[in-house]
Amino acid sequence: MTSFAVTYEIVTPESAEQGDVEERGYVVCGVPLRDALRVMDAIPNGIMATECDECPVVAPRWVTHIGTADYRTGNAESRSLHMPDILTPATRRRIARLLGALMS
Repeated sequence: MTSFAVTYEIVTPESAEQGDVEERGYVVCGVPLRDALRVMDAIPNGIMATECDECPVVAPRWVTHIGTADYRTGNAESRSLHMPDILTPATRRRIARLLGALMS
């Protein structure tokens, strides 16, 4: 079974002033793609943008959903899907397209 990991970062207004994040870690690790995709879409305040680590020509290693900031606290959570090394470049690009990071 191919296993994926999803990490998170929470940026607060205070941590942003310092150019850092308030908190980071793993949401899940060693899960199948289906479970990782569910976790990626569960950002508390919704998804503001999606990006990947490399240009579309090269196979991305991770895809990040950047969350919308909570209007009460200003905190924003981002989640990144980390792809295993055994995936082919074409599969990596398909997953990035599925998450909205690359155009067809």
